[in-house]
Amino acid sequence: MAKNTICLWYDKDAEAAARFYSETFPDSVVGAVHRAPSDFPSGKQGDVLTVEFTVAGVACLGLNGGPVFKHNEAFSFQIATDDQAETDRYWNAIVGNGGQESACGWCKDKWGVSWQITPRVLTEALAAGGDQAKRAFDAMMDMTKIDVATIEAARRG
Repeated sequence: MAKNTICLWYDKDAEAAARFYSETFPDSVVGAVHRAPSDFPSGKQGDVLTVEFTVAGVACLGLNGGPVFKHNEAFSFQIATDDQAETDRYWNAIVGNGGQESACGWCKDKWGVSWQITPRVLTEALAAGGDQAKRAFDAMMDMTKIDVATIEAARRG
């Protein structure tokens, strides 16, 4: 287990979420699955308690802690993409598996975890500053999933 690990609280589906992430994103894997040694407030002895996994190289621990705490946009994974095909692939995987679209390249998976699917062209345009950044930003504000061609056109003016 990594020295610094992100812990994500799930109701009861930490293992299913970890497996979905490992099938969807490169450099992702499910590690150890730990079962409860006895009954606990939201489960029984033998239920999956925690799952060690990696998402795009980031060490995580999924905790099946019950329905008390919910995910929100205060935490999100940001996945940088190289082109529209990669953007579409990740977006469609998350939204198409019971997730939901949001604004400006954000979406949520079916477990409520927020994701930013961000083409590098958008990040580069915003980092460039000036009119190029403003045009790209204004274009992004009207999008759900980011459209690479529209961002590229906005950069050019």
